[in-house]
Amino acid sequence: MDKSMGEIAGLFPTMDLTRRGFVVTTLATGFALSVQPVSAETITTDTTGLTAGTVQIPVSGGQIPAYRAQPASGTGPFPVVIVVEEIFGVHEHIKDMCRRFAKLGYLAVAPELYARLGDVTQIKEMGDLIKVVNQAPDATILTDLDSTVDWAGKNGGDAKRLGITGFCRGGRTVWLYAAHNPALKAGVAWYGPLSYGGASMPQAPKSPLDFAADVKAPVLGLYGGQDQGIPVSEVETMKAKLKAAGKTAEFVVYPDAPHGFNADYRPSYRPADAKDGMERLLAWFKKYGVA
Repeated sequence: MDKSMGEIAGLFPTMDLTRRGFVVTTLATGFALSVQPVSAETITTDTTGLTAGTVQIPVSGGQIPAYRAQPASGTGPFPVVIVVEEIFGVHEHIKDMCRRFAKLGYLAVAPELYARLGDVTQIKEMGDLIKVVNQAPDATILTDLDSTVDWAGKNGGDAKRLGITGFCRGGRTVWLYAAHNPALKAGVAWYGPLSYGGASMPQAPKSPLDFAADVKAPVLGLYGGQDQGIPVSEVETMKAKLKAAGKTAEFVVYPDAPHGFNADYRPSYRPADAKDGMERLLAWFKKYGVA
């Protein structure tokens, strides 16, 4: 997805989510329909030595499904990594990311933050998908993430060693949560949009550029130099704002990488950059007390 949030803002009228039930109660299998066909380079991580599968996270008004993976044995509680989905929902790629973290000794959990909006994995057209996911309010996302952290702390995780990572729209959520939760140890944002391009979104009233001074946890930003939706100039602006506010942050821009360079199931995948980004993530988590 090479669109900025500015380009996609305002495409769908605001829905009253307070009147909506929990449309999704379990997670889909496989990959989202909007990303088919899946690339031959797709990585599949097995569940050997893991406890993995769908769990239910109690949240305000009900429950949302999430994918959880953690070591099946060993000394717990395990450090916690919240994995935040792209716009495609908690489909197979996000589940696989959780299993990769679990193989490294983490309890990784990916909550379905669009559960009130319907099963976004079944939406085929990108335009229709964007119209739906844009209705997820920041305020609800934050409380659902808080509930996910609480669940993890009660189910084998060490909430005092808390990290978060996310991709695309989930990368923006990393910045959002780093400004929200003072208990967060560290975050890693993969190509998360930093502005709305001058547009406004009622459900997401501030962009990371707007709340840079509120960021509380160290954040590593991983961006592509060829990302058509997130210009490098915005990355530099975000870097300057964080530095001026005395925040701990680093940025890596991969010169030849497009948006979605970690998405091994899509043509945007860049194996070397994805590998380097994951190595930097693990070092970042270790440096700031997640690992």
